[in-house]
Amino acid sequence: MAAPRSDTRGIVDAAELFSRVTFRRHLPAEPLRPYLEHYWLIDWDLPAPYASHVVPHPSVNVVFQHYGDRAPFGEVAGIGLELFTQKLEGRGRVCGIQFRPGGFSPFAPGRPATDWTGRRVPLPEVFPGTEPAAVLGPEDEGDRVAALDAFLLGLGPRPDPGAGLAIALVERIRTDRTIRRVADFARAEGMSVRVMQRLFAAYVGVGPKWVILRHRIHEALEHAETGRAVDWARLAADLGYADQAHLVRDFTATVGVPPTAYARTHAHTHAQTGARTQSRPRAQTQPPDLAAPQAPPGPRGPSGTA
Repeated sequence: MAAPRSDTRGIVDAAELFSRVTFRRHLPAEPLRPYLEHYWLIDWDLPAPYASHVVPHPSVNVVFQHYGDRAPFGEVAGIGLELFTQKLEGRGRVCGIQFRPGGFSPFAPGRPATDWTGRRVPLPEVFPGTEPAAVLGPEDEGDRVAALDAFLLGLGPRPDPGAGLAIALVERIRTDRTIRRVADFARAEGMSVRVMQRLFAAYVGVGPKWVILRHRIHEALEHAETGRAVDWARLAADLGYADQAHLVRDFTATVGVPPTAYARTHAHTHAQTGARTQSRPRAQTQPPDLAAPQAPPGPRGPSGTA
């Protein structure tokens, strides 16, 4: 039986986040699966504020959100280009849709994917008449999943060969470490670099080089969080970097600290988190794979979580 992904790529200090929130991930209805990664449902009830950090994925999310006494609302969250830092506090609920890279365009044809990159757009501006309360209101999460299915199926996604090609190309980048240079990748796919760049701009929202580099950083981050010693020179070579210094530069620019320092800090905080969670039950059922754009100022939740 098919199941949603369970990796944690993109999350900074995943163990700490998982100790504070309840997270579930569900597959959409069968007709929607060519376009979507999964749905993600997250709830929190925190006695004190907590800051979460995410290295965004090359995906558009549609996010239904409810915080405390605020009215429910929804947004289209485009690909975030920077590290996403979000303060969580009090009680909240989010129901999110993570599209496959390239998979949002069939639901919003006529607009290039770059229109959404780095932006959060109120849902009524994109899909008028949507009622966020219909998704967020049910207490049964199966009913919430059904409401997400109904919302998307009601939009009538239009099959698009260009979107299908973009989805396939990004999936190859994600799963094939040997893809390191855009020129080589484009040649292997029988297209010019410029054609590939135009395709990614139209359907993904970022260029193929950005996607390659982002997946490298996600893998490096995942290694840094294992708690085991990492041979950074070897990992740099495995990920296609010319040397360790280039990996350190990209990791530091994205995450904010060098990988060795991050690994040391994470090992310490992970041990503390483990000690805390031994004394209380864990509500979270699946580890998330978060992907959020940079949040504008204001009291927002994890609205790019995946």
